[in-house]
Amino acid sequence: MTADLVITGGTVVDGTGAAPYAADVAVTGGRIVAIGPGLSGRRTLDATGHIVAPGFIDIHTHYDAQVFWDPALTPSCFHGVTTVVAGNCGFSIAPTRPEHHGVIARTLENVEDMDVATLEAGIPWDFSDFPGYLDSVERRGVGLNYTAYIGHTALRLYVMGMDAYERAATADEIAEMQEVLRASLRAGAAGFATSFAPTHRGIDGKPVPSRHADRAEIDALLDVVREERRGVVEFTPGEQLGIPDLYDIQPGVGVPFTYTALMTTPAGSHERLVALNRAGWAKGAQVWPQVSPRPLTFSFTLLEPFTLNSNPVFGELMAGGLEERRAAYADPEFRERARAAWKAEGAFLVPRWGTYTVDESAAHPDLLGRKLDEVAAERGLDPFDLLLDLALEEPGLDLRMRCILANDDVDALLGILTEEHCTLGLSDAGAHVGQLCDAPQATDFLGKWVRERSLMPIETAVRKLTGVQADILGLTDRGYLRPGQWADIVVFDPATVAPGPIRRVRDFPADGERLTADQPTGIRHVVVNGTPIQIDGTRTEDAGLPGQVVRVPARA
Repeated sequence: MTADLVITGGTVVDGTGAAPYAADVAVTGGRIVAIGPGLSGRRTLDATGHIVAPGFIDIHTHYDAQVFWDPALTPSCFHGVTTVVAGNCGFSIAPTRPEHHGVIARTLENVEDMDVATLEAGIPWDFSDFPGYLDSVERRGVGLNYTAYIGHTALRLYVMGMDAYERAATADEIAEMQEVLRASLRAGAAGFATSFAPTHRGIDGKPVPSRHADRAEIDALLDVVREERRGVVEFTPGEQLGIPDLYDIQPGVGVPFTYTALMTTPAGSHERLVALNRAGWAKGAQVWPQVSPRPLTFSFTLLEPFTLNSNPVFGELMAGGLEERRAAYADPEFRERARAAWKAEGAFLVPRWGTYTVDESAAHPDLLGRKLDEVAAERGLDPFDLLLDLALEEPGLDLRMRCILANDDVDALLGILTEEHCTLGLSDAGAHVGQLCDAPQATDFLGKWVRERSLMPIETAVRKLTGVQADILGLTDRGYLRPGQWADIVVFDPATVAPGPIRRVRDFPADGERLTADQPTGIRHVVVNGTPIQIDGTRTEDAGLPGQVVRVPARA
């Protein structure tokens, strides 16, 4: 039989962790039909000297809104990603009611650095419940395979209205949330996602709705997941539910848990969390910490200082504007209260001033690229005081700083990445688009860690990017190269694969700005459901939108 498409001459790395082998891969009707030597097809793609692997699966994105105005899902599509999971951290945009569209947009503005004008111009809002949201994406078409969690914040807002931002739910409200969650899971949601992180502040700087949930509500929603046996539960832990709690709860729920994120900061914390994870798995708890292979690097201004907003004193300013911030930054009392909050027990994301560098400054071009702590030492100032002083010298507080929050400790990160039950995640593609771009996670991992550092064999690395992710999600027909699977395939050169540069562009609705990374190296061909969307490193003009809305099935 002659196949529709054959990828010839490559080295197959099939996602199972098995050793690479030479073979052709044949595709018909969007699925893999044969793997072996000497296959023939009406169309061929040459893979000589390249790895032929399953398309990469990104389990932590925020493409919930972007999918409507950018169905190609850039820049993930340039990096060999063929399946994405949105709705992470509980911030889906469905279910929703018309009166809450603005609230959702403002929440996403604060927690995920999405521009409100872009969201208002780009989201069609032709849906209300979560099944309707998936249908809306499906009607319009999507370039990659797409699935999403139903988010706890959206769920609470849908049931409780603005009270979701203020209080715990009543028994009747919890019961209604259960039924909405059940319908969403049955419609194919990737699972349920929630956040208790102190960084997640929504409108007017208030804790997002999921942070007001009590344990009775959390347990009731997890009961639905247990009964339906669908998807994954994704957590951003915090005060209400900490990381150790996940290992106690997961065995009773049955589906895998994953949390964001296992990082190298605070120093030494990763060792404790790795030990906790090993002990949990030994007792049967399927909890997958997510780890990014990239330093978590933010570029931000003091008008929108996302990295500082976990400090409750900075959180007080989120409801204000430019003048309120200018007044606060100049106030010695504000500075002392902020410093005290960072010194308090349990303080989150305490700045490491040695990682802060000046990125853009009209007032001080001589400081570009300089480390904040070094300049502060030269001037005999505290780095925090210097930061605010420099910002106040810019008319719009638009001093732009670059800082590293975590994962710059190479030795510590190496240890996390090699853990069997830690999964690659936290690309945050689609979020924080003006401040970071970690969508190139897969190409970075394969280039920096696998090729340059020889961290692990290529078959192990590919499995982490493909089969492991599919298994976590409960996808039975993606993530592997074998007959019967959907033909999601990436062909890459292991000798040159790399993420390429990051650049700032304005290509979102309402003249929205973002960072993107659309020029990786080493990604030769990308195939989605049997359709090539990239050939010889160039996007195909006639591919259309071959992705599918992936409806995650119930587990056996």
